Amino acid sequence: MDSLMLIKEAENALIPIFSEIDHKVKKNLKKTLAGFRNHRLGVHHFASVSGYGHDDLGRDTLDEIFAEIMEAEAAMVRIQFVSGTHAIACALFGVLRPGDEMLAVAGAPYDTLEEVIGLRGSGQGSLRDFNINYRQLDLTQEGTIDWEGLKTAIKPKTRLVLIQRSCGYSWRSSLSISDIKEIIKIVKVQNSNTVCFVDNCYGELVELLEPTGVGADLMAGSLIKNLGGTIVTTGGYIAGKKSLVEAAACRLTSPGIGTEGGATLNQNRLLFQGLFLAPQMVGEAIKGSHLMAYVFDKLGYEVKPLPMVARRDIIQGIKLGTPEKLMAFCRAIQTYSPVGSYLDPVPAEMPGYASQLVMAGGTFIDGSTSEFSADGPLREPYIVFCQGGTHWTHISLALEAAIEAILPL
Repeated sequence: MDSLMLIKEAENALIPIFSEIDHKVKKNLKKTLAGFRNHRLGVHHFASVSGYGHDDLGRDTLDEIFAEIMEAEAAMVRIQFVSGTHAIACALFGVLRPGDEMLAVAGAPYDTLEEVIGLRGSGQGSLRDFNINYRQLDLTQEGTIDWEGLKTAIKPKTRLVLIQRSCGYSWRSSLSISDIKEIIKIVKVQNSNTVCFVDNCYGELVELLEPTGVGADLMAGSLIKNLGGTIVTTGGYIAGKKSLVEAAACRLTSPGIGTEGGATLNQNRLLFQGLFLAPQMVGEAIKGSHLMAYVFDKLGYEVKPLPMVARRDIIQGIKLGTPEKLMAFCRAIQTYSPVGSYLDPVPAEMPGYASQLVMAGGTFIDGSTSEFSADGPLREPYIVFCQGGTHWTHISLALEAAIEAILPL
């Protein structure tokens, strides 16, 4: 079967799944529009201020709308966050103090958090440099949360539990909202004061509820992923309990300034419009995820998640098995990127990552993974992680090239 016929078969088989995704997109869009309506969003909110950012009406209204959509007490949406990792770091440093312990409950964290924690590097002001201890609850041999171990994992000094929703660069299932809800319940039984913090990157609007809607105290993510709708140029967000959001804001700005600072520099319209587009963009990325899983499962590759399984984030993992296939796959995706299609992805060091990476993604926003990208660490078992896609038909076209590129290898 050639690539075109295989993709056509996948498209026909996935029609019921696509219909379910469209239904979820409609519900999330309805919730977003309700937020706009309840806060009387108007063109006057698109105006901005400069300098310190005092009295930025658009920014403050956006914070309120984010909080409503996330079912959180408060939110801060800021272009001053340079990445999701930066937003997460501000949240961690806002909550944790010397002598506290942070417990990661879903195994090892994403590579870019290793230096934030202090697992790699030294002297840069990591959590470890400030005498904040770290412990992790490893996954079971099946790659799932150690639910039994979690029941006794919280110690007297465990101030914060890190719940990484997405799989990152690990071969495990991403966490569902019901998983996150259960983790929080088990933690709070042991110590109601332990802060449950969720790294929500890649998971926003995939389900009908967010972690703060099921009890998470705090969460953070990037705006050049799901919630930026592919048009927001930079930034991140933090949402949760008001006191914790303010504590995180004081790490982004300074104590005494907190959420009062941070000019949006004429970006308000894009931030609102990106949020409006986000449900649809996430839906298209999820459709592409199902399509990739179906095709490569048929070709005999291990995929996670499986084709017909409900999605928990926008990431699709494909275990390619060799560095040659990983590089060939990424080259094919780059060829079908709207920007930089002529470039050749090669393994390279990236700030914050432990291994060399191969990255494909000619996106309009530098570093965004919302317009279909593929990347993976150059280490066994040579898994490519695909994410994003403004429309699943673009993913379908790129897949044809990817199949043709790896089949001879």
